[in-house]
Amino acid sequence: GQLPTWLQGILLRNGPGMHTIGDSKYNHWFDGLALLHSFTFKNGEVYYRSKYLRSDTYNCNIEANRIVVSEFGTMAYPDPCKNIFAKAFSYLSHTIPEFTDNCLINIMKAGDDFYATGETNFIRKINPQTLETLEKVDYNKYVAVNLATSHPHYDSDGNVLNMGTSIVDKGKTKYVLFKIPSSVPKQEKKKSCFKHLEVVCSIPSHSLLHPSYYHSFGLTENYIIFIEQPFRLDIVKMATAYIRGVNWASCLAYNKDDKTWFHFIDRKTKKEVSTKFYTDALVFFHHINAYEEDGHIIFDLIGYTDNSLYDMFYLKNLGKDFEENSKLTSIPTCKRFVVPLQYDKDAEVGSNLVRLASTATAVKEKDGNIYCQPEILCEGIELPRINYDYNGKKYKYVFATKVQWSPVPTQIAKFNTQTKEMLHWGEDHCWPSEPVFVPNPDAKEEDDGVVLTCVVKSDPKEAPFLLVLDAKTFTELGRATVNVEMHMDLHGMFIPEQVVKTETE
Repeated sequence: GQLPTWLQGILLRNGPGMHTIGDSKYNHWFDGLALLHSFTFKNGEVYYRSKYLRSDTYNCNIEANRIVVSEFGTMAYPDPCKNIFAKAFSYLSHTIPEFTDNCLINIMKAGDDFYATGETNFIRKINPQTLETLEKVDYNKYVAVNLATSHPHYDSDGNVLNMGTSIVDKGKTKYVLFKIPSSVPKQEKKKSCFKHLEVVCSIPSHSLLHPSYYHSFGLTENYIIFIEQPFRLDIVKMATAYIRGVNWASCLAYNKDDKTWFHFIDRKTKKEVSTKFYTDALVFFHHINAYEEDGHIIFDLIGYTDNSLYDMFYLKNLGKDFEENSKLTSIPTCKRFVVPLQYDKDAEVGSNLVRLASTATAVKEKDGNIYCQPEILCEGIELPRINYDYNGKKYKYVFATKVQWSPVPTQIAKFNTQTKEMLHWGEDHCWPSEPVFVPNPDAKEEDDGVVLTCVVKSDPKEAPFLLVLDAKTFTELGRATVNVEMHMDLHGMFIPEQVVKTETE
């Protein structure tokens, strides 16, 4: 096919790539050693490369020829030949675990640099052109967090906003929102932007020993949205997991009878909105977008009624009959919540406070809390992306993978949140990855651009390819077939040519 002449830059992707080291195997697909891959678009041609992230975790494992660093779903143990004192000591040192730097989930831009990210306090700087692994950054040196999301947000000035969980900081478990500036003062050119990291605010956890797990958060023009879901980490279990011989994933529990709390932080005052808003128990990983309208906050996310998704990806469940055997017990549902920040304080108990045209409700209760129920926009989509120029603003389009009851996507979808129309792209035995929208530099409309996705064939003998779709019509513009073994990945980003001057091929 033909690629648009304006499409110049690098699509960077990240995901688990190696699951066996020597005789040892990871238990979970999300534990595999990070594999970076990139597609460079240059004058209508596409160049592919891939490289394992040379993390400390990777180096230690390869050197030992077995898994020696624990991941979320796989606990690793020291060499049993070592003497008993060394063994006792390593049990103690695992109480607050030294987490892995196997950053396999996403790519983040901070300042002029790019980082591979996971969900621990470590990120790894990478060279986006060569995929070389550079220095390791420990968030903990700049802000007291043990875990951080790999879905940061970027404001209009290019600053990074992210959230992390601070475990047992003087007995106060809390969620910390922090900002990494896009540039440092001129006189400090040598210093990294992390030295100027600032804490925006912190939110105490509803339960000190059971902080909520979260994978992303929401942003509007004036507010940050954090959702505290009843899918929680048990800190005491986590501290003793190593001694008990279980993985950290077993320390996550979902309580379906619990509430899901919404927190809204005013970006100017850095204070939380005092009204308590909540909904029923849900599990979710991905926010789609959020915006404000007429005194309301509207936010869209993809929710589940249980936590079966994580369990699906244990490697023992990903066998040859995977397509037949793996059925999610809860289908991903695109939910829209409409939260009235400004409402009549004298409204009657039991009345719906939503004044916008939506089936979503927000009902005042006699204790003053407000119980929210969502509007269901659609079902069966995951890994949502938008035109990021519309992040925090009223928007129409979601680009996503289409999953039915299986966690592995079989199609790419474009969903119109206003008309509820959906367009699809799919071919037999094709597993596409998260679609990335790249806007046309001269775009006048939200969907003027292309959608990029890497497609893996379910038959490993068939070559994978990069697919380029016209974002408006969802017709195929072209594909670049890559004659290598390509892995299904998780997330990534497109870096326009002017942001990173591609090296001469």
